Amino acid sequence: IEIDLRGERVESGLRRLDQYLDNAFLARLPWVRIIHGKGTGKLRTAVRNALSGNGHVISWEEGKAAEGGAGVTVAKLAGQN
Repeated sequence: IEIDLRGERVESGLRRLDQYLDNAFLARLPWVRIIHGKGTGKLRTAVRNALSGNGHVISWEEGKAAEGGAGVTVAKLAGQN
């Protein structure tokens, strides 16, 4: 229900994220947690942009403080009741 992309470069991280979202959607997961870390913010921004353009994703939000805050994004997936 989560993927850890910390330390990934943007390009490879987005490839892994795209494959993960496809698999999560097929597994009918209602939501996923993407751990991208805080760092420079490049990966976080790229992940959130990718989520906004992904057909499997209804919405996303920054993780709550207990989930990792700005270092985590939680995405709600489409078609799951």
